[in-house]
Amino acid sequence: MFIFSKLVWIFGQPLSLVFVAVVVALIAGLICFRIIGLLSTACAALVLFITLYTTTGNVLLQGLEDRFAKPQDPAELTCMIVLGGGFENEVNTSRHGIEMNASGDRFLETLRLAQKYPQSRILISGGDGSMSGVYEGDAVMAERFFPMFGVAKERLVQETTSRTTFENAVNTKDLLAGQGLSNCLLITSGYHMPRSVGIYRKLGIDVTPWPTDYCTDGHERLALDFTQPSRNAQNMATAIREWFGLVGYYVAGRTSELYPR
Repeated sequence: MFIFSKLVWIFGQPLSLVFVAVVVALIAGLICFRIIGLLSTACAALVLFITLYTTTGNVLLQGLEDRFAKPQDPAELTCMIVLGGGFENEVNTSRHGIEMNASGDRFLETLRLAQKYPQSRILISGGDGSMSGVYEGDAVMAERFFPMFGVAKERLVQETTSRTTFENAVNTKDLLAGQGLSNCLLITSGYHMPRSVGIYRKLGIDVTPWPTDYCTDGHERLALDFTQPSRNAQNMATAIREWFGLVGYYVAGRTSELYPR
C-alpha cells in the first residue's frame, strides 16, 4: 500500500500528467494517429494552463484549510501530537542540521505551546517517509530541535517508524495508551487536517484539531493569475495530493468519512 500510494502520486500529479500527455502526443504523431496526438496536446496545454495561470489550486487548498478552525489557546494542556513532515530529512541526515521545509510551522507552533505549557508532553509521530527508507525521520530530528529551545528530552514521546498518515495514527494510539495520555492536540498543516482527523476518529482517538502551516489567506477566488505560476503550481499539487489521500483512505475504510469537518 505504501509503495502503491507513492507511485500513484508520482504519476498522478499535474505536471506528471502533462508529461505523459506530451509523450502520448509524440507517439501518436509518429504512428500517424493525428487526432489522438492533437487531443493529447490540447489536454496537456489545458492542465498546464490551469495549474500555472489560474487560482484553482489555491481555492482547492483553501477549502481543505478551512475545514477546521484553530481554537484559542486552552487554559490547560497535557499533551500534543505533532505529525512529521516539517523537516528536510534528506538534507538533515547528511548535514546533521535541523533544516525545515514549508511545513516547518508544525514544529514552531508545537514549540510555542511547549514553552507556554511546560507540563505538557509532546508526541512526535514521523519516521522516514521516503521509498528508500535510509533517512532520519522527524521524530529523530525533534530530539535535536526541541532541547535547543529549552524543552527537555524527557517531555518527548517519539514515534519513529511511521511512513504515512495512517501509520502515524495507528502507532500513536499504542503510544498514547502506554504513556497514559489522552485528549491531546493534533498539530499538522491545515490542508492535512481533514484526512488526519478522519483517521484518528476512525481509530477512536480523541484529539483536538490544531491546524497550522496555512498556505492561503482565506480569501481566494477562482481567477486568472499570471503573477505567481510557481506558487499556483505548488498549491495545485498539494491540493491534488491531499484529495488523492482523502479518496484513497475513504475507499480503503481508513477514515471516518470522505471529507471530515
